Amino acid sequence: MKLPRISLLGQVSGAHLVSHLHIMALPALLPLLPGQMGVGFVELGAALSIFNVVSALVQAPLGFAVDRFGARRMLTFGLLLGSASFLSLGLVHNYYWLLVAMGLAGFANGIYHPADYSLLSSGIDERKMGRAFSVHTFAGYAGGALAPAILLGVAAWRDDTRLAFAAAGVAGLVAIALLWLPTRERPTLDLRVRKPAASRSTRSGTKVFTPVVFALTFLFVLLSLSGGSIQNFSVSALLSGYDVPLAVANGGLTAFMFASAFGVLSGGALADRTAHHGTVAAVALALAALLIALIPLFGIQGYLLVAVLGAAGFLFGIIAPSRDMLVRAAAPVGAEGRVFGIVSTGFNIGGAVGPVLFGWLLDSGRPEGVFWSAVLFMLFTVAISLLQERRTARQRPVPEAAAAR
Repeated sequence: MKLPRISLLGQVSGAHLVSHLHIMALPALLPLLPGQMGVGFVELGAALSIFNVVSALVQAPLGFAVDRFGARRMLTFGLLLGSASFLSLGLVHNYYWLLVAMGLAGFANGIYHPADYSLLSSGIDERKMGRAFSVHTFAGYAGGALAPAILLGVAAWRDDTRLAFAAAGVAGLVAIALLWLPTRERPTLDLRVRKPAASRSTRSGTKVFTPVVFALTFLFVLLSLSGGSIQNFSVSALLSGYDVPLAVANGGLTAFMFASAFGVLSGGALADRTAHHGTVAAVALALAALLIALIPLFGIQGYLLVAVLGAAGFLFGIIAPSRDMLVRAAAPVGAEGRVFGIVSTGFNIGGAVGPVLFGWLLDSGRPEGVFWSAVLFMLFTVAISLLQERRTARQRPVPEAAAAR
């Protein structure tokens, strides 16, 4: 029987959707787990911390493994390990195994970004790379957004979170099956022998621990902190500091999340039409910071609050493809997995540090600090994006007409 063909972008995006479904599996089930596992939210928070810490520790070395053993093979291993972790929670439903399973899932999570970006960098037409990155990121947003509805629905079906964890594991197995279907694209050469693209020929080699890569890692930390402050703590801050009704606060967060997803798609089209990715990221983030600052400055309420958060989310989403293009431009040919593995560690660092900072601000009676922190982190990111744009501008080839003058 002849197997159906699927696009490489569809395969990688499917894996990315599942990876975010796995990231959100435990947070989505948090309201149900204290009653079913007999533990408190502090203990469940510790399980989330283990996931992020393990992922942060392994992501950079796993990027090297992706370049050494092959992106598709490593992505399959990551999906298999993540699926096994959640399937095991359907069988062994106690807190101590939850800690072990979340550590294994964190290890699997460290594989996804370097493997995904390595496959896309080697198999997608250079002219469509920005749009490919945007579809890939959009799929991740979709996986995170779908997780609560799907997993809570499965858990409610039999009043059992074990079924929900098992469903998350099965989703990973489906992604593995899709990953090994034949692709529509012609097979690409191995990254180690592939000829470098003209715009990146000066960076071929294996040196990846460069100042630029460290600067981009810090950029990912700042993006994680600024996005996490809104996604995880804005509702609590609006309730405690601004007397915003719960329905309105949740509506604002929903607007931010969905608008971010569609901003990613718009940002992908924009990224393919310009080489000035640092400028795109800087302008979008500066405008987003301005909108977020309106909340603590004027205490806006109601539909205006929802509209402001939606507009800020759209701008925040626009920068994602340009961010990925900046990282790709800094990666030596054949070392995309390593570089994306290193810089993606910034997400986990921000994910580990941010909750402590924002929780302290709320516990200290400073809910406005959640929004001002987001503004500050966004402005720092603007500065780094502009510096990176200046660096890449110096390396762009000078047009022959300009050079002749």
